[in-house]
Amino acid sequence: MHVVNVHQAKTELSRLLARVEAGEDVVIARRGQPVARVVACKAPVKRQPDVLKGKIVVPDTFFDPLPEEELAAWEDR
Repeated sequence: MHVVNVHQAKTELSRLLARVEAGEDVVIARRGQPVARVVACKAPVKRQPDVLKGKIVVPDTFFDPLPEEELAAWEDR
């Protein structure tokens, strides 16, 4: 973990971001007291439509109305 003061963080932001991209955490301190930690963001996961197509079967009964007692439980009656 690399600790820098606010002034250094402002003047060396690009270099600090390069360190973060390389996997290092950077702590920004004010008067020697840690204030913030800069860490790398995870890349968003690319969604793939139809990845489960043909692997899951939904029975026709799935769309049947729920019994009254189950509806009452969901609606807190």
